[in-house]
Amino acid sequence: MRIDLSSIEEYVAGHLRLFIVSVAGLLLFVGIIAVSVFFIAVRGAEKTMVPDVTGKELTEALLELQVKELYPRLQLRYSQSSRDKGNILEQEPKPGTIVKAGRRIRLVVSQGVVVNKVENFISRNIEEVRMDLLSLQTVAGGSPLLSIKEPLMYEFSSETPGTILAQKPEYGADIFGPLTLEFVVSKGRENLTVVVPQFTGVQFTRALELISGTGINYHFTSRAKTGDESAETVVYQNPTANTAIPLNNVVQLIVTYPDRLADNERFGVFNYPIPQNPYPLAVRLDALLPSGERQRLLAVNYMGGNFTVPYKQPVGTVLILTMMNRELYRATVN
Repeated sequence: MRIDLSSIEEYVAGHLRLFIVSVAGLLLFVGIIAVSVFFIAVRGAEKTMVPDVTGKELTEALLELQVKELYPRLQLRYSQSSRDKGNILEQEPKPGTIVKAGRRIRLVVSQGVVVNKVENFISRNIEEVRMDLLSLQTVAGGSPLLSIKEPLMYEFSSETPGTILAQKPEYGADIFGPLTLEFVVSKGRENLTVVVPQFTGVQFTRALELISGTGINYHFTSRAKTGDESAETVVYQNPTANTAIPLNNVVQLIVTYPDRLADNERFGVFNYPIPQNPYPLAVRLDALLPSGERQRLLAVNYMGGNFTVPYKQPVGTVLILTMMNRELYRATVN
């Protein structure tokens, strides 16, 4: 039997061409799919609106950009006020601009001020000045550029307690290196008195409102009620109502326990020792409830001593004590 070699060669060549064409077609198809997916991804990038972060602290601004899937490009610049340090001065693109997710947003962040002369601190509150000086840059070695000489000098005056009356060096003096500032601070009027309100017979929550309104110095203790006394009520005060006393005198108050408490509720008297101050400072006690709600229990200008506040709060509540907006202490109700 004779085999036709030419037919076999034609058969193999035909299948080889078919295989090559098939492979080329498959590669072309895969390439088209890949290019299509790429352009769909580019065109389909999610768009978002640029938030307004100007004037906000850097941390807050970064969180807002992260939510929008935008990325920061930071630039540092000195500004005109030490209060701006760490805040966003400018942004680009502008707020409200629609951009694709992943876009970089230029943020100009304040480095604070370049200090080369002593500013005028007279008539400002000493605690505010302390906070401002903390935000200023330091010199080599980490020493503060400006510091306050302690202890401060105090004088009675008609100015609000805590107001700076005089300073040294004076306004406009050149700063060549670390400098210590000397201040004379107002103690308020001499022999200032306050009339004691009627506390006896009122619930402790109302007593706290009266304290906040008058700014008296006070001290709470608690005990079980006796006889016909009411629960959660001030049953004793010394001095008595309508007595005029010096502002720094302490009014003693006794409040009675509640009749009953819920299983998840506690009654007590918050107590924290605050150093004596030459004049009253703003002190605040807040309650952060387990639900996340925050309640103000007491805000008062306080001279110092054992800061006491009765409370009736759910278990897990966090009591937060602050002075001049700086947290001093926190305790959890157990």
